[in-house]
Amino acid sequence: MDLSPLILGFDRALRTLSGTVTPARPTPAQRLPEPPLQPFERRDAAGLMRVNHTGEVCAQALYAAQALVARDPSVREHYAQAAREEEDHLAWTQARLAELDARPSLLNPLWYAGSFAIGAAAGIAGDRANLGFVVETERQVEEHLTAHIERLPANDTKSRAIVTQMRDDEARHGAMALEAGALPLPFPVRRLMRTAADVMRAVAYRI
Repeated sequence: MDLSPLILGFDRALRTLSGTVTPARPTPAQRLPEPPLQPFERRDAAGLMRVNHTGEVCAQALYAAQALVARDPSVREHYAQAAREEEDHLAWTQARLAELDARPSLLNPLWYAGSFAIGAAAGIAGDRANLGFVVETERQVEEHLTAHIERLPANDTKSRAIVTQMRDDEARHGAMALEAGALPLPFPVRRLMRTAADVMRAVAYRI
C-alpha cells in the first residue's frame, strides 16, 4: 500500500495550520507602501483578511482530500497545481494579517477538519462531480472576494492588491475544472455550500 499520499496530506495539514507555508510567488503587495488606516479601518481590514486566510486554510484541506480520493491522475494533478497556488494565497494573507497586527482565526483547525471531510465526500461521488464541486466553490469564492474588494478601506491598496490577485487565480481554477469535465451540482448542494460558507465568514471575521 502506497502511504505517500497520506504522508503528503499530513505534511500539508501541519504546514497549513502552523503557518509555515512559503509562497512561490511574491505577494502582489510587495512594492506598495503601508497605508495610513484609522483604527476602525484597520479592524475591518483585519477581519476581512482573516476571513480570506481561513478560506485558504479550507482550500488546502479541500484540495488535499479531493486529490486523495481522485481516480484520474490528470484530475489529481489539477488539484495539486491549484493547491500550490492556493499556498501563495495562504502565505500572502497570513503576512498581511501580521502587518495589520492581527491573528488568524482561532478555529482554523476546525475549519480544516470540516473542509477535509467535505472534500473527501465530494471526491467519493466521482471525478466529474468532484470537479463540479471545485467549479461551484471557486465561483462562490470569486463572488465573496469581489465583495471584499468593495468593502476594504479605499486606501488599503496592499490588501486590495492581494485580494484582486486571489480572485483572478480562483476564477482560473474554476475555469480549469470546468474544462476538465466538471458536472454541474444540484441546487440543494449549491445552497448548502453557500450557507456553510456564510457561517464560516461570519465567525472567522471575529474569532
